[in-house]
Amino acid sequence: MINRSSGVLMHISSIPSDYGIGTMGKEAYNFVDFIKNSGQTYWQFLPICPPNVADSPYQSYSTFAGNPYFIDLDLLEQNGYLSKSDYVNINWGKDNGAVDYDKIHANRLNILRIAYKNWIKTNKLKLEKFIEKYEWTDNYSLFMTLLDANHGKTWWDWEDKFKFRDKVALKEFKSENEDEINFWIFTQCVFFEQWFGLKKYANDKGIKFIGDLPIYVSGNSSDSWANAEDFCLDETMHPIQVSGCPPDAFSKSGQLWGNPIFNWDKMKEENYEWWYKRFKAYTEIFDVIRIDHFRAFDSYYSIDANEKTAVNGKWVKGPGYEFFEVMKKRLGEFDIIAEDLGYLTQSVRDLVKKCGFPGMKILEFAFDSREESDYLPHNYNSNSVVYVGTHDNNTAIGWSREVDAETRIFCKKYLNIGLFEGFNWGMIRGSMSSVSNLSITQMQDFLGLGAKARMNIPSTVGINWKWRMKKGAATEKLAKKIYNMTELYGRVPRNKTNK
Repeated sequence: MINRSSGVLMHISSIPSDYGIGTMGKEAYNFVDFIKNSGQTYWQFLPICPPNVADSPYQSYSTFAGNPYFIDLDLLEQNGYLSKSDYVNINWGKDNGAVDYDKIHANRLNILRIAYKNWIKTNKLKLEKFIEKYEWTDNYSLFMTLLDANHGKTWWDWEDKFKFRDKVALKEFKSENEDEINFWIFTQCVFFEQWFGLKKYANDKGIKFIGDLPIYVSGNSSDSWANAEDFCLDETMHPIQVSGCPPDAFSKSGQLWGNPIFNWDKMKEENYEWWYKRFKAYTEIFDVIRIDHFRAFDSYYSIDANEKTAVNGKWVKGPGYEFFEVMKKRLGEFDIIAEDLGYLTQSVRDLVKKCGFPGMKILEFAFDSREESDYLPHNYNSNSVVYVGTHDNNTAIGWSREVDAETRIFCKKYLNIGLFEGFNWGMIRGSMSSVSNLSITQMQDFLGLGAKARMNIPSTVGINWKWRMKKGAATEKLAKKIYNMTELYGRVPRNKTNK
């Protein structure tokens, strides 16, 4: 049960850095201090796994692995595995307010390979222990090495001996490519060493991590390759059915995500073993798990793999409440946030309620003056999480400039937004003052940034996941302002010293 509290949504990639992308180094620790000084209790992230399509964290090479780009280079240098000259003079991009992924892709792994050559000399035993503790590492490292050997081809287009995981062929490949496989294991060993160091620092200060678990995994991933029987694939290992969502007001052709659909019948026979391992891993990495597209556990939208759009998909019954009964029985209680946005049936609402998980409320969805909205704060219940907007929405300032005049006027009137307060603070106040137990605000909204700071525009590629906070933006003055509002609305104990 999440008590009345609040938090900040900002991905690791958005942390200030001199080296092109946010990492788990000094600036991340500074941000934890900022969160603490702001009176916040939670830091929410997007998925931290390594992206494989258009740099989206929601399409990954592994649902278990950490993104190697988030490994802090300065920490590697301090530990003696890099020299400053290995990375300080590289052109990481001209804009310190955006990630230049082309330059990250071109340079980051090369630097990590230098660190690996120095690290492996004294850490072979650490690597072996890591593999023993995290069994998924074996498939992930082998997959990534095979992926490189096949020039990035999707695994179902590999030679049959690798596509179908012939034991003799894989054993021979592992023997011939041991060093490269060990490199990929090294990235995970170092990633999680830095991650758990940051998490301990945050937890010791009373800050909890909220992690994002996308319900689907990427087709081109170690997850689907190593567990092909758990997905709806044909005899050639190509997907039969893929994921998406139907046409709506935002997209006339719907959204074709393309992830392979789970073989839920097979998974049920195995007592949902793969899901158990996935949840177990996430409960160790995070304090709270936000399940993206939760509604698919009730019913999911399935599209024939040969379709070009999502128009002709169909709704199929999901595993339902029984799935969560199994997870709770095997794992015990753990905190879940159910992303229950979009088209909802009564069955989906009943599942969320029966599970007892808090659902989500988005303020930016509330102010269509033509209808009474469930997203208006007076319709909330306490067992919910309210956002001004998520990573898929515009910033508050950007939203206020793109909506029609009638919607904007209704929002100002409803929230009583003053002339000098600004839409971002007026909407943050609306979120903080609501009855929802948890209020989460994008860092962009605390900073009062416009549409250029938006993290993602759904159904677009090449322009997303780039925003970075500039160094020095998270000031003491801002922390105090956030703290005062947090205290005013009872999300931090009143009269508590702001240390």
